[in-house]
Amino acid sequence: MSSASQSARYEARRAWLYALARGGVKLGLDRMESICAALDHPERDVPCVIVAGTNGKGSVSAMIHAALLASGRRAALFTSPHLHTVRERIRIGDRPISEAAFVRAVDKLQRVVAAGTCPEPTFFEAITAIALVAMRDAEVEFEVLEVGLGGRLDATNVAKHVRATVITSIAMDHEAYLGSTIESIAREKAGILRRGVPAIVNVQDARALGEIRRIAKQRGSKLVALDRGALPALALSGAHQEANARSAMTTLKALRIPRAAIAAGLQKVRWPGRLESIAGAPPLLLDAAHNPEGALALAAHLASLPRTGRRVLLFGVMADKDWPAMLRTLSPEIDERVYVAPALGRAEKSMHLDAFAPGLSAPSVAEGLALAKARAGTRGLVVVAGSIFVLAEARAAALGLQQEPPIAM
Repeated sequence: MSSASQSARYEARRAWLYALARGGVKLGLDRMESICAALDHPERDVPCVIVAGTNGKGSVSAMIHAALLASGRRAALFTSPHLHTVRERIRIGDRPISEAAFVRAVDKLQRVVAAGTCPEPTFFEAITAIALVAMRDAEVEFEVLEVGLGGRLDATNVAKHVRATVITSIAMDHEAYLGSTIESIAREKAGILRRGVPAIVNVQDARALGEIRRIAKQRGSKLVALDRGALPALALSGAHQEANARSAMTTLKALRIPRAAIAAGLQKVRWPGRLESIAGAPPLLLDAAHNPEGALALAAHLASLPRTGRRVLLFGVMADKDWPAMLRTLSPEIDERVYVAPALGRAEKSMHLDAFAPGLSAPSVAEGLALAKARAGTRGLVVVAGSIFVLAEARAAALGLQQEPPIAM
């Protein structure tokens, strides 16, 4: 098959997958159970770790995956959302799934949906099922599954061969789905806990931690004390990554991964868009801070850096986020703001951001990046934050990468 023909098949399958977004977000496991049954139960075949949390779950998942690879295991990683291509969500070994493997997995899902042997999935249910099928087909030895939203009713929680569960942090986010209190959010995250399965919990909020401990006791889950030993040098920047590394290290020790492989994984892991520096004049600092807790971590990192020139924040955000708190937190560490709106219906309008904290506006992320660089000057710094979708567009523009259409799921 020619590369053009293969690419056309891939684009057709991706278009089908994206079209499922019309179903919105539907939390619950009944549809996912039916889908997995129709696909001959890929959720049962491979041992896995499930990672939940408000912030840090992607970094922890990437760290665990990197250490598993360093130990010689054929490991796979499922994360969301993606930066540049939907295939990034499914990593077999150290690479995104190929177009051909993606097409094969989608074809299997399309057949059972067309046959009526399972309900039509939502976008996230579909990409989760595609990941499970692709990982089984690749004959991986271990899976790391990052929860999409919450935990208890998230599609990833369909997994049956769970060897460890991880909860990285609890903060206010996605209240429309998870509840309006820290306790209700904690209960949803704790829904991944399993009887007799090690649970690694790195939660600082006392109210949330109390709920998680109560649910762990009810379920008979084995809470594991965090490893407080010395950390190796970490590949990922930011003081907050030390907490994430402890979560990952504790999980890997519970899985009996050798210490040398753990250290190698933490030293080599790559997780683009998380305090990622891109050299230039001025340089860029890209971070997926998309809620107040993430903004606090970014502000702390900025405070630790020397000031060599003007700092300009390129900022765009979803309207349902607490963006006033984010801007208040970041304002002391920046000199100027440039506002943009990613190409999504949920994006907050730049005029509303400007009314709260004055700044310049640009009609696109690429134009906003050019404006921010000009305002920062060659000795300054451009900080990109607020939404992973803004980050993705800015990163693609800065590195000359192809960018698939965004999808906020």
